[in-house]
Amino acid sequence: MSTLAKQIEQLNQQLSSQLPQEVLEAFGKSIQHLKTRKIEENSIQIGDQMPEFLLSNALGKIISSKEFLNKGKIILAFYRGSWCPYCNLELKFLQDNLSRIKEKGAALIAISPQNPDHSLSMVQKNDLEFEVLTDTDNHFAEQLGITFKLQDFVLPYYHKLGINLSDFNKNNGNVLPVPAVLVVDENRVVTYKFLDVNYMNRVDVEELIKVL
Repeated sequence: MSTLAKQIEQLNQQLSSQLPQEVLEAFGKSIQHLKTRKIEENSIQIGDQMPEFLLSNALGKIISSKEFLNKGKIILAFYRGSWCPYCNLELKFLQDNLSRIKEKGAALIAISPQNPDHSLSMVQKNDLEFEVLTDTDNHFAEQLGITFKLQDFVLPYYHKLGINLSDFNKNNGNVLPVPAVLVVDENRVVTYKFLDVNYMNRVDVEELIKVL
C-alpha cells in the first residue's frame, strides 16, 4: 500500500468516527449513483487528443496548455476543491513527489472549478510549487466528459459540514469534476488516465511516475 493510500485509509477511519451515520450513508449513496453514470467509459480515453485550454492560475495569470506542451508532457490533476480533504492529501503527495515528476521531464498542473482566491489560499497553506488553475464553470472538464452535478439529496449534508459550493465556485450549478489524473504528451494525446467516481480512491503516484 502506498503512503498516499495509507493516509487516505487513516482519513477514512477518522471521518467514519466523526461524521454522523446519515452523512456517511448519503455520501455512499451519492457515489453509488455516480457509478451508474459510467463516467469512466464516457469520458476522454487514452489515445484521444486533449482540447487546448486557457485557464487562470491562483494569481490571476492566464495559463496556456500550448505554453506547457511546447516544453514537454504534462500531468493534469483534476480535484474537487480545497474543501475536500482527499484532494488536499493527493495534491500534497504530488507536491512531495514533484522533483521526481520533473526529472521525468513532465510538468504538473492541478485544476478545479474553485475561484483563484481559494486556490491561492490552498497553494500557500500547502506550499504547492506547481500551477493550480481555475476551470470556471467546469468548461474544460466538461469537454473531457469528467463532470457531474452533485445530487440534490446530498447537498444538505455538504451544507451542514460548512461546504457551500456556490462560495467556492462562484456559481449555483453544484457541478464538480470527478477526481482524475491525465498524462498528456506534446501532441496533446492522452497517454495515461486515472479516474474514479469514488473520490476516496486516488491515483497511485508510483504507477504515475513509471508511465512518464
